[in-house]
Amino acid sequence: MTASASGYTLSDFDFELPPELIAQHPAAERSASRLLDGRGPTPVDRVFRDLPSLLQPGDLLVFNNTRVIKARLYGAKQSGGAVEALVERVLPNHEVLAHMRASKSPKPGSVVRFADAFDAEVLGRGGPDGGLFHLKLSGDPFELLEQHGHVPLPPYITHADDADDVRRYQTVFAKAPGAVAAPTAALHFDDALLAALRERGVCTAEVTLHVGAGTFQPVRTDNLAEHKMHSEWFEVPASTVAAIEATKAAGGRVISVGTTTLRALESAALHAPAGQILQAGSRDTDIFITPGFQFKVVDLLITNFHLPKSTLMMLVSALAGYEHIRALYQHAIAQGYRFFSYGDAMLIDRRAP
Repeated sequence: MTASASGYTLSDFDFELPPELIAQHPAAERSASRLLDGRGPTPVDRVFRDLPSLLQPGDLLVFNNTRVIKARLYGAKQSGGAVEALVERVLPNHEVLAHMRASKSPKPGSVVRFADAFDAEVLGRGGPDGGLFHLKLSGDPFELLEQHGHVPLPPYITHADDADDVRRYQTVFAKAPGAVAAPTAALHFDDALLAALRERGVCTAEVTLHVGAGTFQPVRTDNLAEHKMHSEWFEVPASTVAAIEATKAAGGRVISVGTTTLRALESAALHAPAGQILQAGSRDTDIFITPGFQFKVVDLLITNFHLPKSTLMMLVSALAGYEHIRALYQHAIAQGYRFFSYGDAMLIDRRAP
């Protein structure tokens, strides 16, 4: 599902990023990350723990409560050939959909041994475009991944996962297992900051969107309308719908913590019945937000800095304005902000296209 304005092509979302600005490790303290306040005409450099002073009593912060699973597995085929798998989605009956890398793809009916601890039978191909492998594991997937899997760090983080990644590539409020990438804007929140926000009178609500590996998928066509967006499962509870409607009615603002939360909320708004802002429930979404998209729910967005030519660069440009985002990124690079999953954050507001 694409909402695109004419006139923009893939190259419009490119920029030069010095490699040393790609954060390889998180800040020593979650809320000690930098925060670029991009709401006004001139960017303001802040620290993330300043956030309560930038919000108002009655505002609503919406978080993605997904939990990252140890989705990366290493194993071997019956022939002895090495296999690397990344579980994309957990299905009923001990089955999963996974990306797999091997010198020769495993055939249906074959068995892969992972971590020298458990087996997976290859049932065939599956997923939205048939590009994933459909596997049946010899035990509960969540338990096996927790015991034998590795943290699925993004491709631009060069070190092998360690105990610090187990703790820090996870939000402090994560509870619904199923993501293979963290909702990274929420990594900056710690218990002290959440308490300060409550004291400020800022309310909170939750959605679940299980972030897939497709979030790192490059856009390969200059014509944005030709890009096939990945699909992710999300749920917006009735309690969150009620909180958003009450916030809007009282004149408060809805602040999305991360692009994954925004995609869930705006996807739910597309299915809203007449007279309602958004529809509660769960479904898959392949929403692709580009400049020209008409936002119905989100007023402000907290987000990290994204990859050049990525769908997320297009999303933030749709919300805050193309030229404004370009200026904010130029400022961030000049001031040495840290980029991507373990990097710093910015706060932006919705502007007229």
